[in-house]
Amino acid sequence: MAERTSIEWTEVTWNPTTGCDRISSGCDNCYALALAKRLKGMGAAKYQNDGDPRTSGPGFGLTIHPHALRQPYGWRAPRVVFVNSMSDLFHAKVPLSFVRDVFSVIADTPHHTYQVLTKRSSRLRKLADKLDWPPNLWMGVSVEDREARYRIDDLRVVPAAVRFLSCEPLLGPLHALDLEGIGWVIAGGESGPGHRPLDEGWVLDIRDQCIRNEVPFFFKQWGGRTPKQGGRHLEGRNWDEMPALAIAHS
Repeated sequence: MAERTSIEWTEVTWNPTTGCDRISSGCDNCYALALAKRLKGMGAAKYQNDGDPRTSGPGFGLTIHPHALRQPYGWRAPRVVFVNSMSDLFHAKVPLSFVRDVFSVIADTPHHTYQVLTKRSSRLRKLADKLDWPPNLWMGVSVEDREARYRIDDLRVVPAAVRFLSCEPLLGPLHALDLEGIGWVIAGGESGPGHRPLDEGWVLDIRDQCIRNEVPFFFKQWGGRTPKQGGRHLEGRNWDEMPALAIAHS
């Protein structure tokens, strides 16, 4: 079955790989790392491989799940699918051959819209011309602070139908973003016991840049101890804009 999710900008999650490693400040309070530890303790089969304790943790070792490739074929109704909510498809330990297998499943199920998100934009850029890009695949990069802005340039050369930015957890201002070739921007605050604060001015600046550049803007959450604690309203309303392709498939 599809894995229903509370993530506001998608409908279901699909994890053909699980596990990851910390590579930037946006990883410091990773929800997936904490969840993997709990799932390991519950005996979940996908989360029994431990990662390096210096960069990962219990249940979060990078693991490939070939059997999961069949999952989307069983979904009859069109869905918006977040690929690898518990991993990163462009992790160095994921072979190119398996990335191609995932892309083939996406191409074979054109009634779904797939969203792939990575922090490993350098490998994404390196592999982009070695992959066939289906029209129902959106490709995004995480841009949590100014140090991560280089990922936008890597993304810009990728021939995806929609290129998007996930500015979550937003950890600092992102002034003067170059949004050329970018089709969607998500922003949001961090949640969890150690959440870092989100400045309203940072969010308003990104929203206004999107409006000026006619890029759909989605505000996911203010964050807090729990994802829902701070709500989602920004200046009195929810910002739920998405590219047209998702609307066509929803």
